[in-house]
Amino acid sequence: MIRPAPWYRLDATSNRHTTTGTPAITPDQLQKLLAVVLYCAVLIVLGWLASRRTHDIRDYFAGGKRLGFINVAFSARATGESAWLLIGLTGTGFAVGALGFWVVLGECVGVGGAWLIFARRFKRLTDRYDSITVPDYLESRLRDDTHGLRLIAAAALIIFVPIYAGSQVFATGKAFHAFLDWNHFLGATVGFLVVLFYITKGGFLAVVWSDVFQGSLMFLGLVALPIVGLMEIGGVTNLLDTLRASHPEHLTITGGAGWTPLTITTIIGFAAIGIGFWGSPQVFVRFISLKSEREINKGLVVALVWTLLADSGAVLVGIVGRALFSMDEIGGDKEFILPFMSQSLLPSFLAGVYIAMVLSAIMSTIDSLLVVASSAAVRDYWQKTKHPDMSDEQLIKLGQILTFALALIAFAIGMVLIAVNRENEAFWIIIFGWSGIAATFCPVMILSIFWRRLTARGAMWSMASGFAMVPFIKFALPRLLPESALAYLEALDVLLPAFAVAMLVAVVVSLLDKKGQAKLEGVDVDFEFATQKHE
Repeated sequence: MIRPAPWYRLDATSNRHTTTGTPAITPDQLQKLLAVVLYCAVLIVLGWLASRRTHDIRDYFAGGKRLGFINVAFSARATGESAWLLIGLTGTGFAVGALGFWVVLGECVGVGGAWLIFARRFKRLTDRYDSITVPDYLESRLRDDTHGLRLIAAAALIIFVPIYAGSQVFATGKAFHAFLDWNHFLGATVGFLVVLFYITKGGFLAVVWSDVFQGSLMFLGLVALPIVGLMEIGGVTNLLDTLRASHPEHLTITGGAGWTPLTITTIIGFAAIGIGFWGSPQVFVRFISLKSEREINKGLVVALVWTLLADSGAVLVGIVGRALFSMDEIGGDKEFILPFMSQSLLPSFLAGVYIAMVLSAIMSTIDSLLVVASSAAVRDYWQKTKHPDMSDEQLIKLGQILTFALALIAFAIGMVLIAVNRENEAFWIIIFGWSGIAATFCPVMILSIFWRRLTARGAMWSMASGFAMVPFIKFALPRLLPESALAYLEALDVLLPAFAVAMLVAVVVSLLDKKGQAKLEGVDVDFEFATQKHE
């Protein structure tokens, strides 16, 4: 039976979810759409304002390297989370309960490590090399005069970014369907058109400004909704009693299975998601954009607090939702829990704010990915290897064209995902794209910051192996393993093993690369500069 709306809801909403069609707009949906329209209007204004402050290629791809910690911390967090947080992690909390907090732990370690361990050295080195993109930095740090490393990095971004962004388009369609019963294709198209406008106009600055706005929405919404759910169920004691009676496994950090080998593998797979923050270009370009390394410690605090509360809030949305609603009530899809819960417990306009919040998670990732990919094509390929004499005005225009083209490719991929199987879980589709970028770049970024002997050849082979291992582990390896091992592979997922292979390849190839070692003249001086205690 569908639960009745609580007394503080302003109007009634259908809790049913159709699979096709676009129903007539009801007064309830109009209130939701009003919140979404206001949200979109803010983004468009931010894009227009940012375009007025974008004067050269440094502005378009790195915000002029003059941003403060609030902007960078919120932008890094909004970019790093995506629809995975609001649709995927809330659904995971609904499905597995407290076991989902291992994801939160991995995220906190990943985010904290990125700011605490990597950011200062990376910021100093990129300032020393005057880098405005990650491939810029890698080429300078590894003394690669062939442009081979730059081209491999650019190619990896241009291939994997549309896949990752396409998964966000898929999630947009799923979100609009869950909230408004819209056809998946229509919802994905509406969300895509909004992000397309402000990203092509304002570049990186528009991305960062919109991320602050969107990251604030995501944070407040994820903190507030579990509290509203607790009020509805009658407090923490009633929540625990309800779960003990219906889903006691949701109250244990092992999912009720005990400390079995499979449980431990699942926990490692959940926690390993945080590895992606240790070098993914869409995150590390935020460190490049900082105006000073003095902003890093303040940014660390903001980023960690945001991660701990928002990610925990996402898992709690699922746990509280599990106590309030059954799988049948939410339409048979665990990833509908946040849309269903917000619509069941909140007035329609506030439920519309939650639509905007999901769109925030999606768009803040799509826009950042597209800027990173277009910078790879324009700065790292076209300008650096083909036309070094191009003016900034020409480069910005080319960047806008490439951003638009890559966005269309991402949109097409998202449409294909919807057409193939719109019932797929957004959580693991998005993690696949995240893993591809992370396995390609993170081992090289970590070693480039901490290991003097990494060579350009070692980095290139590492990136190629990390890039190849993600689809191999996902699609080919399951066919080669015995059935008894498939559950462990599924629990571990692709990121950690692909990361490990890429790291090993980087070390082995670099140690064998005598010519590359001979080219690393001056690296010791760079490392001394990056590790000095005074600023």
